[in-house]
Amino acid sequence: QVQLVESGGGLVQAGGSLLLSCAASGLTFSTYTMGWYRQAPGKEREFVASIQSFSWSGGRTFYGDSVKGRFTISRDNAKNTVYLQMSSLKPEDTAIYYCNAARGSMDFWGEGTLVTVSS
Repeated sequence: QVQLVESGGGLVQAGGSLLLSCAASGLTFSTYTMGWYRQAPGKEREFVASIQSFSWSGGRTFYGDSVKGRFTISRDNAKNTVYLQMSSLKPEDTAIYYCNAARGSMDFWGEGTLVTVSS
């Protein structure tokens, strides 16, 4: 079955950086759009970033307005892994970060990793 396992979350001071990873298995990773979403306490899940497959669009990336210029998404198809490099972190970036794999009607989610940014 499909598994998405996030790692790299933790506690960081404002202005700091973190690298999140999501290791995928059970799917043809290279053909999926991979994304990151987040959910803060008491708020709805929010789109953070996504990266399309190289065969579809050359790996085109998209970002939510709140993270543009601070976060970078990338993928390594050889390792079946998608990354989210987060820089200039703010307390409002505190959330559970979820990995997503999507292709057509198929949509898979990881369990999430907690990121806490202290002020």
